[in-house]
Amino acid sequence: MSAILDRGSLLFASVAALGASALMTFTAPWLPVSFFAPPLVLAIFYVPGTLLLSSVLGQPGAFGTVFQRDYSPLLTCTAMAYASAQLPLALAAWVVPRQTLPYLLAPAILYFAFLMFFGVRTVFGTENGTAAGVVSLSWIPLVAAAFAWGPLSSMLRFLASPFVLFFAWYYLGGELRHLGDGLRSRQHFRHTLEAAAVNPHDGEAQYQLGLIYQQRRQYTEAIQRFQKAIAIDPAQTDAHFQLGRIAREQGRPRDALAHFQTVVQQDERHHASEVLRELGAIYVAARQFADARHELELYVERRPYDPEGLFYYGQALEGLGQAAKAREMYAAAVEAARTAPRYRQRLLARWSRLAQKQLGRSPARG
Repeated sequence: MSAILDRGSLLFASVAALGASALMTFTAPWLPVSFFAPPLVLAIFYVPGTLLLSSVLGQPGAFGTVFQRDYSPLLTCTAMAYASAQLPLALAAWVVPRQTLPYLLAPAILYFAFLMFFGVRTVFGTENGTAAGVVSLSWIPLVAAAFAWGPLSSMLRFLASPFVLFFAWYYLGGELRHLGDGLRSRQHFRHTLEAAAVNPHDGEAQYQLGLIYQQRRQYTEAIQRFQKAIAIDPAQTDAHFQLGRIAREQGRPRDALAHFQTVVQQDERHHASEVLRELGAIYVAARQFADARHELELYVERRPYDPEGLFYYGQALEGLGQAAKAREMYAAAVEAARTAPRYRQRLLARWSRLAQKQLGRSPARG
């Protein structure tokens, strides 16, 4: 999926999907749908529905912005996934008895869902659970397509007129050409960075490429790019910070601690002082509560409305036996998440739930 985003083409993916669907119609002419129907359903219903689900479940930003940025990348990945799942089924329809084909539909659908899991995760950079949730619910747009297909198919017969197509392209051609802008802009940015990375003295290009891989959760490649950025410029604070975040996520606290300590030495206010929160979280996990309190107390003083920092500070205080003050921090975390801007509330809900759980776990004492 990452290679499709970097080097793929919406036109090629569309032709591949139409070709696979046409082959299926040729090998199984008794099917009740036209060859263009499945790719059209994917483009009109499935991909916009998946974008909406991703926006609701984990992708920040307004749906219009997400649609403009991610529609063509996701449609390209979806079309390639459909072609990959449809081709084996079409070839099987050529050789297996007709009554056997329905038993092959389930594996084909599961394979398509498997590919879409990686497509959603790569396009949006979501966590595995969120990507699985989006794909699990993506059948909902297909239900809407089933109800709307009758009127839509009648409209498509009218729109298929050459006269109508000419005027549609004349008036809407510019808008249709812009559908691929999201994918083209991603690829142009990536190619520009690759060209800049040839310069052995350009650490910033290596860092930006590392961010692309990190967003796609390709951590091995991201680590290599960040390490190259540091090799070029040891004072590349951003690269140290991202290496620390990856190490922490991968369960390598010692490596994470080393990188975060380097960041603090270079600039303790880096990334809006979030390095202090990251350090505090590592100390909490290691049960070094005094060290955690030192870092988190300073962080909360600077950013008193971050639910994640307030939660970890509560954990540190609770570990030191200051239960009453810890409960104050948990309550502040819940309130901070509740009063956050709407577009951030989904991202902060996790810390509100964890803080509420701690509040309900034990009465105040100490």
